[in-house]
Amino acid sequence: MLYSTTPASEKRRLFRERLASGELLRFPGAFNPLSAKLIEQKGFDGVYISGAVLAADLGLPDIGLTTLTEVAGRGQQIARMTELPAIIDADTGFGEPMNVARTIQTLEDAGLSGLHIEDQINPKRCGHLDGKSVVDQDTAIKRIRAAVDARRDPNFLIMARTDIRAVEGLDAAIDRAKALVDAGADAIFPEAMRSLEEFAAVRAAIDVPILANMTEFGKSDLFSVDQLRDVGLNLVIWPVSLLRLAMGAAGRGLDTLNDEGHLTSKLGEMQHRADLYDLIEYEAYNHFDTSVFNFNVNR
Repeated sequence: MLYSTTPASEKRRLFRERLASGELLRFPGAFNPLSAKLIEQKGFDGVYISGAVLAADLGLPDIGLTTLTEVAGRGQQIARMTELPAIIDADTGFGEPMNVARTIQTLEDAGLSGLHIEDQINPKRCGHLDGKSVVDQDTAIKRIRAAVDARRDPNFLIMARTDIRAVEGLDAAIDRAKALVDAGADAIFPEAMRSLEEFAAVRAAIDVPILANMTEFGKSDLFSVDQLRDVGLNLVIWPVSLLRLAMGAAGRGLDTLNDEGHLTSKLGEMQHRADLYDLIEYEAYNHFDTSVFNFNVNR
């Protein structure tokens, strides 16, 4: 009832333990707090919070328009509704190294279990669009060092994302990943890998956990969990999938309203009221109310 009963520090500790085990952890992307509860109910390992989704939720493109305040606020709302660890997209850290440091502490305070900082220039672009530009290696390293120096909980995961593969190729991505690990990154997010062989090459080059981004309609093929596990990856995200599914269903529902004037034909596709009440623990709230407000007013 209400919020997670597991403290943020404990979520982080348990997450880091599982990540160190070498197993592949599955983190679907939540587009709101309710979808985070559904991810937990369905037995996944964690929740991912996408910057593209946060921007889209505000009706904005993913080009660095969201602010730290907006991202931290929504991240807190999502993270506190589940016992699972939540990792969040912190874009380029919302500024220069001092801003990156503030970003780390703000997102720690919001209850997140980790984040990733990327090496694109400001303003950034979606990682699977053409025309990206990345900062020089020195700037990328300074961002990660600032992040590592700023964190207070050593279990708060600082992941470095590099977008250089799409700009300068795989060898450059491997070199950048090595430099970011040397700078203190706990994990690497190599964006827009083109094949399993490219993931395997990154895996062979570094010994920290690696994340695979299985976003639809992007540069990477949609590899299965088993395929990614077989090449030694540790985290997989589906960042926008639930939002895409929900918006696709919503669009079809509105078309049906236009065509038929009612939604009777769509009832089988809807979440039933009983399932929603179960997900939000309606009965627990009702029990709490009756246990507190159990008096009678004498007249």
